[in-house]
Amino acid sequence: MSLVLPRRERLLRAMGVTPWRLRVTGTQTIDAPSAPANDAAGGRVPCVVILPSGCSERELDLVGRALRAFGPATGRAARLEVGDAGLGQVPVASAYLAFGEAQARALGHELPAAVQSAAQIVLVDAPSQVLTSAAAKRRLWNALRALGRASARA
Repeated sequence: MSLVLPRRERLLRAMGVTPWRLRVTGTQTIDAPSAPANDAAGGRVPCVVILPSGCSERELDLVGRALRAFGPATGRAARLEVGDAGLGQVPVASAYLAFGEAQARALGHELPAAVQSAAQIVLVDAPSQVLTSAAAKRRLWNALRALGRASARA
């Protein structure tokens, strides 16, 4: 008696792949968490990234990949662009990552002194420099490692 398998299953078996199937007896509902998305340190978000306005797609892709490489806290960090009117409303965070001196100055203008003294503010090169310079990439990597160590301690 020959078994007639669908094409997909035959191909998977030919490649040596064992297909797994999820066995579900019923539907499960997951309640939404009662705690807010901010961490416990006074309603702060873990990290905020300050970028210059008008970054190219390559620059934004490079920054996004670098941030995702250091885990969910930096990968999901809020990203703000400095425009002509400044930053606008800046969330209170445990750490700020400013790409370029102009962005760090804009952040300094918007944040109260108490928030600045409590937060870790890291200045790295502008995304255009990170894209073209190996030294700037090294400095970005070291800054992200420092942020990761600080967030692990907290």
